[in-house]
Amino acid sequence: MNGSLFQQALLDGEYGPHFFAYYYKQWNPYTMAYHQHNSTEIMYLISGSCVVEVRQSQKEEERFRLKRGELIMLDANVPHRLIVEEGTSCRMLNVEFGFTAAAGTVPSIARLAEAEADLAGLLREPFRSLVLPDPEEVFHVLKSLVLELDQHGVEGEGQGKERGSIMIGLLFSELLLRLARLRREQLEASQQPAQLYVRRAVEFLHQNYDRSIQVKEIAAEVSLHPGYLHRIFRAHTGRTLTDYLNMLRMEKARMLLGQSEIPVAEIADYVGISSRQYFHLLFRKYTGCTPVEYRNSLERFSWSDAQPDIRDR
Repeated sequence: MNGSLFQQALLDGEYGPHFFAYYYKQWNPYTMAYHQHNSTEIMYLISGSCVVEVRQSQKEEERFRLKRGELIMLDANVPHRLIVEEGTSCRMLNVEFGFTAAAGTVPSIARLAEAEADLAGLLREPFRSLVLPDPEEVFHVLKSLVLELDQHGVEGEGQGKERGSIMIGLLFSELLLRLARLRREQLEASQQPAQLYVRRAVEFLHQNYDRSIQVKEIAAEVSLHPGYLHRIFRAHTGRTLTDYLNMLRMEKARMLLGQSEIPVAEIADYVGISSRQYFHLLFRKYTGCTPVEYRNSLERFSWSDAQPDIRDR
């Protein structure tokens, strides 16, 4: 079969990836000739800047200027070329892949699409080229995939090859899913940009609740004025940023009190609150009891209680 993402066979049969090329490349000023290949290509810009020109028809070209942290996906057999302009340079990670019949422990593309609506949507909406910004999620997967492909290539036959094949399949599955989610977010942002900013703010809070955070820091992370972020966040969530953060911290505190052996006196530090007195006041406000009362009210699982006595063996 050909290397396009947009084939009905991928949704009907059992197919997995087949990789044609994968490499890092430092580009200095250079103009590439137009070319095409029977594989889907991902060009990820690690640093610098460049231009990718895509030929849409004999008379029409589309020009994309890429910067660090952006990627372009090119469908199979789409003519394109890379231009690195004078006075600039760039470093890229490229992966070219097609598809082959597969049956194994890793879900096929069809099964992934059945379980993930974002991927099904991506595969059913053909494009010749697609530029996506990446919050480094795709890059981490791409790096791991290329490293695994390198190692798998020198492992040879036998058990090592089998392990490598499974890991490659899993990483490729994650790559497709992350690309599909980025595509969905891009479409949503074009229709409701405020919603995307709120989602990014929420993600930032979930990743940083364990330390002191100010509203201006959250706003800077999502590139908005603090006042505007505050307004759209409340409109979309029904809560202020501070209230959402406190709610998140108390949920994490409840989890740690109920499912860990961390001393009550140390829980405040785990959820980013420096004052134990303030932590106790917040916890009572959100749960109706003190942290000690909450822990004492639970029948908590103890790992030591679950271990068989070696003397009984």
